[in-house]
Amino acid sequence: MNQRTLLITLSGPDRPGVTSRLFSVLSGFPIVVADVEQVVIRGRLTLGVLVAYAGDTPTGTGGTLGALWTAVERTAGDLGLEVELSTGSDLQEKRRRGRLHVTVLGSPLQPAAMAGISGRIAAAGANIDRIERLSNYPVTCFELAVSGADPDTLRAELAIEAAAQQVDVAVQRSGLHRRAKRLIVMDVDSTLIQAEVIELLAAHAGCLEEVARVTEEAMRGELDFAESLRRRVALLAGLREETFEKVRKELVLTPGARTLVRTLKRLDYRFAIVSGGFTQLTDALVEDLGIDYSAANTLEVVDGLLTGRVIGEIVDRPGKARALERFAREAGIPISQTVAIGDGANDLDMIAAAGLGIAFNAKPVVRQAADTAVNVPYLDAILYLLGIPRAEVEAADAEDGVVTA
Repeated sequence: MNQRTLLITLSGPDRPGVTSRLFSVLSGFPIVVADVEQVVIRGRLTLGVLVAYAGDTPTGTGGTLGALWTAVERTAGDLGLEVELSTGSDLQEKRRRGRLHVTVLGSPLQPAAMAGISGRIAAAGANIDRIERLSNYPVTCFELAVSGADPDTLRAELAIEAAAQQVDVAVQRSGLHRRAKRLIVMDVDSTLIQAEVIELLAAHAGCLEEVARVTEEAMRGELDFAESLRRRVALLAGLREETFEKVRKELVLTPGARTLVRTLKRLDYRFAIVSGGFTQLTDALVEDLGIDYSAANTLEVVDGLLTGRVIGEIVDRPGKARALERFAREAGIPISQTVAIGDGANDLDMIAAAGLGIAFNAKPVVRQAADTAVNVPYLDAILYLLGIPRAEVEAADAEDGVVTA
């Protein structure tokens, strides 16, 4: 027997009991519930219910389609709501190709940006099925559920629009795997913290300008990282060991870093840092933030003075990728469920290896290689890429008595 559908849409001022009243009315008719969507924005309700029935009209106990319409319209009138009905002949929705999540971040987010992004989605032959706000400060973030698009094509198109509109856009496949990212591996310098630690040390050694120049060459990928590290560390020879304590006090976390780590640890994620910097400084971050795994270089100290050499294997670009793989094994987590976050060329291998690679305020070569880029100065914006809304973060913090700025 032919299956038909009827879409009932109620809209107007929200009030308690609307959903209950509507379904109570529908229960008197020989229909089944096929789909429901409801949203409330600033006290305005939109409730859509898709029902299915056999034959031309839902006859039987409760009467005809006309009787159903009359009953629904009367109920809507009682509730002060507007109602629309539309019919269809295909109960089975066509399976849509390319279910995707498109995350849009802006500070501020202008209407032109949303117009450009939605226009690109439409031009790709895709449809926006749902829009949900994840944050309204310090950045504005919306997540769009999109169907009917090829992810690679749409990602390329939206990257162009994001650059033109000066917003961040991430495109990810929908499904269980998106919710399964369970290990976060993050670079330290200019990512977790707002400085390059070797430059902080160099400032105390009186060689900041020369070290900064070599650092910039390495971050742009113009110089082998291991060689650049040796050259920079050599300039620190003779620096006193107690300088480490002074530099520890100078470390400033990137805004949102504590919120990011705290929230993901609360959700039972594992958190790791990998650094081309030095254990004498990263160990303090591990202890302060409760980080699970870490890898960094170690400066050689003899008789209280830096020798200008590094002890052991250097944590460089391939070393960071190896560390990510090692942490995943120790945590019992597949690589596909890892997230790598970095800003420089020496982060490229781990970003490529991870299930999701994120460029955070990164150099152009990293932004081009990563799955997505975040260019707002708030590290906790990464939570939105994982589908975690700010309201839930704040509610959990309040429940735990955490005071946030």
